[in-house]
Amino acid sequence: MYSKKDLKRLSSTRALELLLRQEVPDFPQVLQALMFESKLKKLQIALNQMQSWIVRSGSRVAILVEGSEFAGRGSLIRACMEHMNPRNVRLVALDKPTEKEKSQWYFKRYIASLPEQGEIVFYDRSWYNRAVVEPVNGFCSPEQHQLFMEEVLEFEKMLLSAGTILVKIHLTISRKEQALRIEHVQQNPLRRWELSAVDLNAVGLYDQYHEYQTKMFKLTGVGKAPWHVIEGDIKPQTTLKAIKYILKSVPWEKLPEG
Repeated sequence: MYSKKDLKRLSSTRALELLLRQEVPDFPQVLQALMFESKLKKLQIALNQMQSWIVRSGSRVAILVEGSEFAGRGSLIRACMEHMNPRNVRLVALDKPTEKEKSQWYFKRYIASLPEQGEIVFYDRSWYNRAVVEPVNGFCSPEQHQLFMEEVLEFEKMLLSAGTILVKIHLTISRKEQALRIEHVQQNPLRRWELSAVDLNAVGLYDQYHEYQTKMFKLTGVGKAPWHVIEGDIKPQTTLKAIKYILKSVPWEKLPEG
């Protein structure tokens, strides 16, 4: 039974757009999508207000979005950045290191990407690649992984001491849901390009990922930059929970209008 509020939502132009995309109209699903969009819009307005405070105060904010393959990192970051002022926000998703970078201090390649005053930087994967993805897939040696684990908190302590606000989010996903999402992309010729060897191997290496993630949370989730782990099987809920955590983690104030 639908309430008057539900019927009003379902009679909107947006509801009609969503219904026309479906082969068989699914009113409950469309209603859920409309409710999600309504909640997301309110949070996006708050994100813009937060960004205004960051710009005005000259704060630096680095938001690390880590997580399993196809756990929804990209969807979350797009939702956050969609209506932000592009002059004061950046997305960083570094490619694999060059031969020159491999010979340098591991954190050096990330220093140039750190936020300037009045700026937010979202990292779609970050220096924590070396904590999980690289050792699981054999992209670094056990010694390199161990050295990273010994140095990372000191690196982050330097960032915090310099005034950078550091937010660390990790999206988890069940093995079953991960396999379903990868299969869905494989079957879509318009999205098949998104799949890498790391993606295709993710389900088979699920237990190894979990082992390294658990170790990462235990050793690097302490102090003023803890990990916030969010279950990612239901993307809309994941997105809303993560944005709420970002808004809670940055000590911003709503500025007076005008």
